[in-house]
Amino acid sequence: MSHQTEADRVLRSLGHSACIEHDPDVLRSVLDRVGDKWSLILIGLLDKGPMRFTELLRTAPGISRRMLSLTLRNLERDGLVTRKVFPEIPPRVEYEVTPFGRTLSEPVLALARWAADHEGTIRANRRAFDQAAGLD
Repeated sequence: MSHQTEADRVLRSLGHSACIEHDPDVLRSVLDRVGDKWSLILIGLLDKGPMRFTELLRTAPGISRRMLSLTLRNLERDGLVTRKVFPEIPPRVEYEVTPFGRTLSEPVLALARWAADHEGTIRANRRAFDQAAGLD
């Protein structure tokens, strides 16, 4: 049984039915993952090649060990990152973007370019909004 929400009806009327013809829980969870700040940063870092946990921790300043671990686990679960354990003492673990994960590079870079191209406009809009709302 399908539960069509108002948002679903609006998207259909705009010709965006492909966005809602799939399991909405999966779509939302994927968008949450890809929209997560750390996921995008880690995929970008790993796109250059495999890295160890401590390298990622050092290269992504501000991320906690716990958040790094959770984010890597979720990326691995979605098939965007692989985790390879080397049978050494002490054990060595490397993370790498999968070919599937690399398919995110183009849209992510396009979004980053859009943000960079419109940074001034976004800052001006935020300042105007904050002034009008008395937030500054």
